[in-house]
Amino acid sequence: MRIIAIITFLGVLCTTTYSFGDPAMNARVSNRTKTKGGIHLRGAARVGRDTTRKDTAKDDTSVAIRPPKNTIAKRLLSGTNSVDPDRMSKLPVTSLQQYLKGNAAGVYVNEPTGEPGTIQTMFIHGASQPLLSAREIYATQPLVVLDGVELIGDHPYAFDIQQYQYDRIGPATNLLQNVNMANVESVQVLKGLDATAIYGPKGANGVIVITSKGASSKRRITFDSYAGVVTPNAVTTINGDFENKFRQQFYNKYAANGSFTGDDSYPLFLSDSLNNAFYGPSNWSDLYYKSKAVYSVNASISGGDDRANFNFELGDTKSGGVGDNTSEDKYNARFLLNMKPLSWFTFSAMVNANRILRDRNKNVRDRLAQMNYIPDLSTPLAPNKDNYADYLAQFRNGFDKNTNNLVNGYAKFAIDLGKFKFVTTYNIDYNEGYRNIFYPSSLLETVNYASDYFGYNDRTTLDNIATYEYAPNKDNKFEFTVGNMFQYDFSRYTYAYAYKGSNDFIKINLLNSDPNQGNYLTSQNYQSELIYKFLDHTRNNQIAFYGKVDYLLDDKYTFSATLRADGASTQQPTDRWFYSPIFSAGWDLRKEFFDSSSSVSDLSLHASAGRMGKYEYFDNYSQGPQYTAFIGFTGNLISPGYDGLATLTRPYTEGYVPYNLKWAYTDQASLGINGTFLNKRLFLSVDGYYKHDKNMLLNVPSAAEYGYTGVIQNGMAVRNTGVDASLSVVVFPHENTFSWTTSINANFNHNVLTALPDGLSQIMVTGADGNERLLQVGKSVDSYWLLTNNGIYNTDAEVPVVGGKTMTYNGITMKAGDPKWKDVNGDNQITDADRTLQGHALPTVSGGWSNTVGYKKWSLSVDFYYNLGRQLLNQEMANRFDFYNREGLNDISSVKEIFFWEKRGDYSKYPIYNPASAVSPYQVNQSLFLENGSFIKLRTLSLGYDLTDIMKKKSPNVSKFYVYGSVNNLFTLTKYSGPDPELVDYTGYDTGYGMQIPKTFTVGVKVDF
Repeated sequence: MRIIAIITFLGVLCTTTYSFGDPAMNARVSNRTKTKGGIHLRGAARVGRDTTRKDTAKDDTSVAIRPPKNTIAKRLLSGTNSVDPDRMSKLPVTSLQQYLKGNAAGVYVNEPTGEPGTIQTMFIHGASQPLLSAREIYATQPLVVLDGVELIGDHPYAFDIQQYQYDRIGPATNLLQNVNMANVESVQVLKGLDATAIYGPKGANGVIVITSKGASSKRRITFDSYAGVVTPNAVTTINGDFENKFRQQFYNKYAANGSFTGDDSYPLFLSDSLNNAFYGPSNWSDLYYKSKAVYSVNASISGGDDRANFNFELGDTKSGGVGDNTSEDKYNARFLLNMKPLSWFTFSAMVNANRILRDRNKNVRDRLAQMNYIPDLSTPLAPNKDNYADYLAQFRNGFDKNTNNLVNGYAKFAIDLGKFKFVTTYNIDYNEGYRNIFYPSSLLETVNYASDYFGYNDRTTLDNIATYEYAPNKDNKFEFTVGNMFQYDFSRYTYAYAYKGSNDFIKINLLNSDPNQGNYLTSQNYQSELIYKFLDHTRNNQIAFYGKVDYLLDDKYTFSATLRADGASTQQPTDRWFYSPIFSAGWDLRKEFFDSSSSVSDLSLHASAGRMGKYEYFDNYSQGPQYTAFIGFTGNLISPGYDGLATLTRPYTEGYVPYNLKWAYTDQASLGINGTFLNKRLFLSVDGYYKHDKNMLLNVPSAAEYGYTGVIQNGMAVRNTGVDASLSVVVFPHENTFSWTTSINANFNHNVLTALPDGLSQIMVTGADGNERLLQVGKSVDSYWLLTNNGIYNTDAEVPVVGGKTMTYNGITMKAGDPKWKDVNGDNQITDADRTLQGHALPTVSGGWSNTVGYKKWSLSVDFYYNLGRQLLNQEMANRFDFYNREGLNDISSVKEIFFWEKRGDYSKYPIYNPASAVSPYQVNQSLFLENGSFIKLRTLSLGYDLTDIMKKKSPNVSKFYVYGSVNNLFTLTKYSGPDPELVDYTGYDTGYGMQIPKTFTVGVKVDF
């Protein structure tokens, strides 16, 4: 109903109004659009050849409000350019993160699994704080602005009721799939405060501005489509015989009788070599890995005249996963209507709607985490194809439906009186998600399970901006800008689950209830004691006022000053407001020194410095000490009650929230130079940046007698410094029969923790994954806290003895078969004091390398993507070798998926420790499992042919007809022993759950009429 209301409201506006011509009208980016000659935007990356696209709507200038050419702000924000959307639209992917990967200097994208529709993350200029859970990931993402609408993400507060922090309850779908690259005109990545200041605290982590294609005063029809297939990589499967021999080498070495006394670690499923289910053919992969179809169809039509025009777009994209029968369907529609009733007044409205349907994986771990129920795990799934088919058949008696609806739109009023302009905009971004699950009793020890989820995120924005140009003479020009913004965010979910229904045929919606029937949802199917319901919401409001002055001197020197005042409801009443000053300057070196030189087309120097508040997305800090409904029975972390009863308690596990918490903020500075040389055949951009995020909140451990795990305090600070570099060379111009353009972009980033609350020098924290991390001032925040391996003690005599005392590990005497861990402090004891910070979970260098070669009407594109200076912890291998401690436990970390029967990595590189030792010799947090995760990946190989001239002979209306074929993810060069170093989440721990990013073969066509 909410979607229908939004569409109806904006539809009514569309029927009576007129617009700016295209979304570039948006006043919030009015000072950042391109002009003739290539205006470079601060923070975006230039890749490949000159990507300036022909303005097919050039006849629409009479109806489109555009910023004046060569404004001061444009000249000031020099040094960058947009990413080419036409090139990216050929990629058979669906999310914004996937499009940007390797295409913009300074943007790092983390794609931990190839399963369609899953969440990916991205960081601009590194992570601004330690990444410990989904809360930090959410708070460090850049702001995405689509056609002037600031998009709202799926708030992670729902993780608070989850016992296992794998996927968020609900559909857990990547919401940045509402960007249809086939209909995008420009993509800009803004990084420096001089470019992002207009977006305020929510843009402190960088801003990605996406502008869709606008309307046209002439009829224009476009068609963009591709179809193809995804194929899995070859895998090596194993069976019970392989696993038995692997384990037996440990028993033969350390157990006299082939087993340990009272040993429960040797499982029954390996004890019978005649059991064909485990010792027979390991052909499960025939059902798990499959080639799947992918396709995309997008079409648009524009038309009208100089007083009214429109643009209407439709699209459908199908993405198949190569594993576990996963897939995703995405449908999108966009409508833009422009009208101009008066020469000085315009009005526009736009609606962009998407619907996403997703078939998820059937991982045992994720299913049990969803159920909060751990059964007997002693017998895993068998690797035999027939047995695995019987298991998959049980899912046909249930369902797992995942649906997302996404709608955003705007209504704009604009007044253009020449030197004075005023624009007011009303924006809406709304997304909702549904997940309905039923698992039959045959999947879980005769206990069935049902759950229903509905949640939504809503962002409403009212934005006003006015500009005035003043030029007292030809050498001095001013532009004054004032504006304000009101923004309201609201997120809500309703969730219920139940166990042990009376049978597998009644699958009711647990969220619906009939107030007229007192017995509804009672023991008729589920007992009330086994039904759990949750209802929660979070809201925050932001208000901002800002002013900006831009000054141009002698057409060479530019200066700008911005002052913002931001108020947020998520801050405490004593500190609601934050004031942000930003200054920037530019120097046109070409006009200064090379005005008569033909070899220098553009050369400019730019610098900026300023401070911006960091937005607090979580409302639980704004009120000081508080109460919550905590009970925690039956294994649940939080429950709303039992038989209708609840108990208000302090949030002891979340940390005490004191009064007088302050705004966190970021200090940023940048200095860069960029230029175009040799008749625009060489482009170079180098930007150095300093980004210091300060006064951030952290839960600091407190005295146990207070009952809290810690106290939330200001004072954490993280500094990121680095360089963005882009180089593009037109080796052979496109006018030649043979042409070649090559470009490379790179980001060099280094982070360091510069401060902790209360002046602490270090603190140990535990992430959502359960792994301990050390935060130490002066060290990187993405390093691992590890013991260092120096081999193995082959005999008891090799264990060091000092002062008559044998070396210990946390008080346990070490013996033959134990790891030879480095005693860092020399006290003959291995403790946490001997752990050191090693490696980086995030790359220190990342970027892409693109080449475009043309011959007559043929074009060949080759794109590489790389991450360097990144290390991974191979947790999957650690779990494999730690079988003794994991076997037989009813713990979710002991789950064996069907891909447990897949050989990954090099087993021979690891020493044979005593698995029964009390020192946990195969714990993951040691250098033994730390590996080089650097890689270079051939992401795209595309060959196309331009048929425009041929098709024009048959139809003169054809302005473009291009066909192409491409292969994606062709190969990866890496030293990592696992399947793919890219398939690791933000923690850097490779759990083995990342589904393959498949090879994709497609053919496509692009047609414009």
